[in-house]
Amino acid sequence: MREIILIKNGELVLKGLNRNTFEDILIKNMRKALKEVGEFTFTKSQSTIMVQSVEEDTDLDEAVDILKKVFGIAALSRAAVAEKDMDNIMAISREYLADEILEAKTFKVEAKRSDKKFPLKSPEISRELGGFLLSKFNHLKVDVHNPDVTVTVEIRDNYAFIRGNNIKGAGGMPVGTSGRAAVLISGGIDSPVAAYMMAKRGVELVAVHFASPPFTTELAEKKVMELLKRVAKYSGAITTYVVPFTEIQQEIRKNCPEEYFTIIMRRYMMKISEILAEHQNCSALITGESLGQVASQTMYALACTDAATSLPVFRPCIGMDKDEIIRISRKIDTFETSILPYEDCCTVFTPKHPKTRAKLVDVEAAESSMKSEELIEKAVENARRSVVK
Repeated sequence: MREIILIKNGELVLKGLNRNTFEDILIKNMRKALKEVGEFTFTKSQSTIMVQSVEEDTDLDEAVDILKKVFGIAALSRAAVAEKDMDNIMAISREYLADEILEAKTFKVEAKRSDKKFPLKSPEISRELGGFLLSKFNHLKVDVHNPDVTVTVEIRDNYAFIRGNNIKGAGGMPVGTSGRAAVLISGGIDSPVAAYMMAKRGVELVAVHFASPPFTTELAEKKVMELLKRVAKYSGAITTYVVPFTEIQQEIRKNCPEEYFTIIMRRYMMKISEILAEHQNCSALITGESLGQVASQTMYALACTDAATSLPVFRPCIGMDKDEIIRISRKIDTFETSILPYEDCCTVFTPKHPKTRAKLVDVEAAESSMKSEELIEKAVENARRSVVK
């Protein structure tokens, strides 16, 4: 029995004249994601993309697991291919869907007849197949409103496709359709979630991580790389810069009032990330900040931080509480890694009494004694040498 995977595009159908471009990028992303599983062909047809394996022994279970994480897919399903003949459709439906039907108590049949030359209309196909399945599975009952299984038959130009329930996809937009942005990634819970959420809106990611050896260890850096690896299951490959930040933090501690340590540190992070982002043709920065979560994330502190860069700063977690962020981190399998007890550079020089209502003029005065250009240039140069692709 021949099987294919049917992909439903979701919001891509709203893209009008640009729809083909979005679908082509989605196909490119699917092909790249499935590279380790095998070779596949992709055929666009109306609001569906048909994915078919070139080799017979391809593991379609693995392929489906991978495709569930590809942004731009609203839903997907494995489907059996049948001849456009009701006897063949009924026989294959019984065999192909037997396991799914045996676990269900109720069902309904939906038919979609794209080929108007097929002798039966959609309601007639549904009625005939539904009656056949009832006769073969005596435990079943019909429920047209909330069935356990929806059996769908699609009559296309060359074949009929038979499938059971849809599998929910990752949704969103294909990565690469909304430009590139650099995410400031720490070892915490929030920034991997922020990266995931922006990738879901079609943003291709570049990551910037700030390390402070010997105050932060190699284990902390490995933790961040593991987090990025998990996010990359959804976003695709992430080019990553590791910025040595110890010297800058020590200069801040030596030259600046303690209450401004965190804000000035964040401003340096923004300045360095902006340079690296522009080097990678990124048009924005991404952070995991949530309003009011800590002292450096007040409205006043964020305004001072944003003033350090000319790039827009996206903060997809800004209105979330910690429980909401944790819920997403569990969903994308980053939570357990995020809570491993390895300090990141943000926790190393935390002031006892940080300024929560900072004014930009005071922050700029506080950092005026720093050798900013020299420190930034050195950090960027070292980061470029440590880039991970």
